[in-house]
Amino acid sequence: MPLHMSTPMPSLSGGTNWYNSTELNNDDFKGFLTLIHFFSVSCGSCKESLPDLNRWIETYAKSGFKILSVHMPRSESDTNISLVEEVIKDYKMEQPVVVDNWHTITDAFANKYVPAYYLFDKDLKLRHFQAGEKAIKMVEPVIERLLKESTSN
Repeated sequence: MPLHMSTPMPSLSGGTNWYNSTELNNDDFKGFLTLIHFFSVSCGSCKESLPDLNRWIETYAKSGFKILSVHMPRSESDTNISLVEEVIKDYKMEQPVVVDNWHTITDAFANKYVPAYYLFDKDLKLRHFQAGEKAIKMVEPVIERLLKESTSN
């Protein structure tokens, strides 16, 4: 069953490899608007969206925004760690990335899609979900609105 709005952020434990960070947990995201981004190396639209994520980091990080990308393999070949490392390098992914080869995090989120975007507020409550190739364009206005809300409170 998919996550409902205002659901607390599921556990981030169970990843097999971490990049650009040591292992993180939910407490590392308290007080920040947080995007949990699911992607797969075999997903073309996932790769097309990565420059937007890089831009969001540059644009919104100083306003209290964080991203964690979760690599969710869709096939056995997607579990090849060197392919994931290649995508991280080629697309200059600076955000923390966790490989979820056993789908532990993926299952905790009940996620079935790539790309998928779960946006949590500073209290780690789900505020927005979007998935699919056009989702990236629908997420940024919500980021801007939620950041504005959090600074006016």
